[in-house]
Amino acid sequence: MRISGIEIEKVNDNLWEIPKFGGMLVPGRIYTSEKMLEGTLQNDEALKQVVNVAHLPGIQKYSLAMPDIHWGYGFPIGGVAATDINNGVISPGGVGYDINCGVRLARTSLNFESIKNRIQKLVENLFNDIPTGVGASGAIKKLNAAEIKKILRDGAEWAVSNGFGSKHDIELTEENGKLKDADPEAVSPRAIERGMDQAGTLGSGNHFLEIDFVEEIFDENAAEIFGLFKGQIVIQIHTGSRGLGYQVCDDYLKVLVQAEKKYGFKLPDKQLACAPIKSTEGQNYLHAMRAAANFAWNNRQVIMHLARNSFKRTLSISDAELEFELIYDVCHNIAKIEEHEIDGEVKKVCVHRKGATRAFPPGSKFIPEKYRSVGQPVLIPGDMGRYSYIAVGTEKAMRETFGSSCHGAGRVQSRHQALKEAKGRNLVEELTKKGIVIQAKGYKTIAEEMPHAYKDVSEVVEVMHHAGISTKVAKLKPAGVIKG
Repeated sequence: MRISGIEIEKVNDNLWEIPKFGGMLVPGRIYTSEKMLEGTLQNDEALKQVVNVAHLPGIQKYSLAMPDIHWGYGFPIGGVAATDINNGVISPGGVGYDINCGVRLARTSLNFESIKNRIQKLVENLFNDIPTGVGASGAIKKLNAAEIKKILRDGAEWAVSNGFGSKHDIELTEENGKLKDADPEAVSPRAIERGMDQAGTLGSGNHFLEIDFVEEIFDENAAEIFGLFKGQIVIQIHTGSRGLGYQVCDDYLKVLVQAEKKYGFKLPDKQLACAPIKSTEGQNYLHAMRAAANFAWNNRQVIMHLARNSFKRTLSISDAELEFELIYDVCHNIAKIEEHEIDGEVKKVCVHRKGATRAFPPGSKFIPEKYRSVGQPVLIPGDMGRYSYIAVGTEKAMRETFGSSCHGAGRVQSRHQALKEAKGRNLVEELTKKGIVIQAKGYKTIAEEMPHAYKDVSEVVEVMHHAGISTKVAKLKPAGVIKG
C-alpha cells in the first residue's frame, strides 16, 4: 500500500511498517487502523516525518508513531524515538515547544446526577479562578526570578511546600513531579521572565480543564484501585510549561541548528536539529528541558489546588465531603533517559515522546506502589464534545514501544480549517444540546477546537487496546469545559 507516496506494509490489523529506504537507519512503525491510514493520514505529512526521524543518529529499533499521529515540528505529534545514550542524539523536535504538556486527573466523591444542576456555576467559578488563554497570568502572586528557579529545580514539590496540595499528590505524579538534573542556570533570563506570573495558568489552544463523569467501566479491578465508580465526577487538567517552556525550546533550537553543522549531521529536515546526548549542547538542552518540565508539573499542581477550592466554595462542602484526590499526572512532551531491552540487551536510551504517553506495565518500580498490580494509568483526553479514556500500560508496550502509548485524539483539521468549517454554526449551542457547558476567552478558541477538528478518540484508543499496548479501564464524558 502507498500512502502519501510512501510504501507501507501491514504487520497486523493495528500495526503497519515503513521498510528502510534511503538514509533511514531503522524502519518506521505506525500503530493505526486501515480505516485511519486510508482516511486521516492520506494527505498528512506526518508519515514523511516518521521516515525523517528514522535518520537520527543512534536511533534504536524503530521510528514509532501512535494512532493519534499528525503533523508536527520535526517529529510527528504522536511520535516516539529512542536514541542510544552513547552515540545517539537529543532533538528538541522530539519533545515539542510545550515541554511537559500533560494531563492530570483527579477524582471526587460526587455523583453527576446529584450536581448536574450546578455544573454551569462550577464552570463559571473555575473560569474565574483559573487564568486561561494566551498570556494568562495572576493565579498566584507574581514570583521573582529566584523563586522561579526554585520551581525549575523542585517542580511540584514547590507547590506542595507552598500550600498548593499535599505530599500524597507528589506520590501520584509521574517522576514524583520532578526530573532530577534540572538546571535553572541552563534556562535563559527571557524564559524565566516569561514564567514569573504564569504558575497556575491554563494557557490557550487545546489546553483545558474539564468536569467529566465516568460513563463506562471496562476493567472493574483497575477502576477500583484507581478509586473510580460509574457516574463519578472527575476533573481533567491539560496544560504544560506555558511561555517558559516555549522559550526554552526556541532558545535551544537555535543552538542545536549550529550543533548539527558542528557535528556533521546530514538530516532530511532542518526541524530535526539535534546534538549528541553527551555533548555540551545536548547536556545543556537536557538540563533546561528538565527544568521546564518541572515548571509544568508545578503548574498543574497549582491548578488542581485552585480547582479543588472552586468546587468547595461553589458546592459549599468540606474537603472531607468532596474527597478531591489526584489519580495520576502524566506528561506527553518529554525526553527521558530510561533503560530498555533492545536485541536481548538492556541499554540506556533517550526516549523522545512527542505527543505520546508513558505506559509502564504492572510491577514497574517507576509507578506508584498502589498501582503496581494493574500498571501505570494512561490518560487519553478526547475532544471537548465526545469522551476521554483511562487506560493502563502493559508489558507489551515495554517490548514494542519503549513503554509508550497514545496521548489523545489527534487533529484531523488545522486550526484554520476548523475556523472555516465553524462559520455559520453556533458551536456553544451544539455543545449545550449535548449537555456540555463551555466557557472560553473567545469564540475563536471554541471554533479552532471544535470536536470534529479531531479524530474520534475511541478509534485511537481501540487500536492501542487491541494492539495490547495500553488497555481500557474507563470512559469519561464531558459535562463542563473551560478553555483559553
